[in-house]
Amino acid sequence: MPDVSSNLSQAVPLEAEQPAFEPRVVAFFCTWCTYMAADLAGTSRMKYAPNVRVIRVMCSGRIDPQFVLAAFANGADGVLIGGCHPGDCHYQEGNYNCLRRVRLLKRVLEELGIEEDRFRLEWISAAEGDRVRVVINDMVEKLRALGPLQMKKEVALRPLSPEEHALQEVAV
Repeated sequence: MPDVSSNLSQAVPLEAEQPAFEPRVVAFFCTWCTYMAADLAGTSRMKYAPNVRVIRVMCSGRIDPQFVLAAFANGADGVLIGGCHPGDCHYQEGNYNCLRRVRLLKRVLEELGIEEDRFRLEWISAAEGDRVRVVINDMVEKLRALGPLQMKKEVALRPLSPEEHALQEVAV
């Protein structure tokens, strides 16, 4: 009589191998500080996770909250904003405008059910290439632990309510 157990173990794998989750991060970096720090990290050959797609902006204060919502709605698992240290902005108050918007946006993201660790603001000067490496690697590790973002697209793409729009205007 043939050995049924050996045939069964060959036919049915115990665990289907799933590819490891690799988070997608969209980073909005100020051209004068954080973008230059990322450039320094690259030219210094510092190794950091390749999961980040950097979008260069003139100032962190120019990042519209809808950019962040669009990034999440279009598949980002996390969003990172990098700007000049407070008091060092090339546009005097741009990073303070960014900070006000981020505080508002965190409340909106919480209402949408997006975990706090998926959205981050960091002040990084042009000389802090190593800090870019540390921040990106830390964020990617936290996102790996959280897993893929589960968000309903229709919620993310809805227009702002009059109250949210008024709050956005106050944040400016």
